[in-house]
Amino acid sequence: MAKKKEQAQTEQVHETAEVNEAAAIETEQTAEIPENVTLTRDEFIEVKNRIDALQKDKDETIAMAQRLQADFDNYRKRNATIRADSLDEGVRGLVKDLLPVLDNFDRALENSENVDPGWVDGVKLVHKQLLDILQKNGLEEIPAEGAFNADLHNAVMQEEAEGTESGTILAVFQKGYKVKDRIIRHSMVKVAK
Repeated sequence: MAKKKEQAQTEQVHETAEVNEAAAIETEQTAEIPENVTLTRDEFIEVKNRIDALQKDKDETIAMAQRLQADFDNYRKRNATIRADSLDEGVRGLVKDLLPVLDNFDRALENSENVDPGWVDGVKLVHKQLLDILQKNGLEEIPAEGAFNADLHNAVMQEEAEGTESGTILAVFQKGYKVKDRIIRHSMVKVAK
């Protein structure tokens, strides 16, 4: 126990000596700098040039840091946009892959007259569930009524129809869809001549 006490006192003495030595060095350094300094013209120009060079280095470093910050902000924004676009493209791809399943449900329901009503109700529920999920992910059906629009519809047949204006949609062979305002499949229609 006495040995530990003696060691602690020795350490404290060394610490105090180090602090006193540091204070003495600092006092010597500040004592060496006179309050007023006289420089020759050449010495003054040399010091001024050194200060200007240091200021220029500082300004360049600040400008570089600001450019790096702006570049990083642009990188972050660009990646956020790319990520959102990629996610939307993935959703569109998945929905497009599921459209034949939706078409088959529609065909099954159209041809269900001579089938057990309980089975038809079950198919309707599954069809509605699939449609709800797709609509939550941005699926919208393209309206295929009225006048033909080449941006939305794909005319696969034309037919003479009395009493109907030319360019009017007569029948829809396959529904068209868009996801988040981007067409993933045009409506296949029959148009009046």
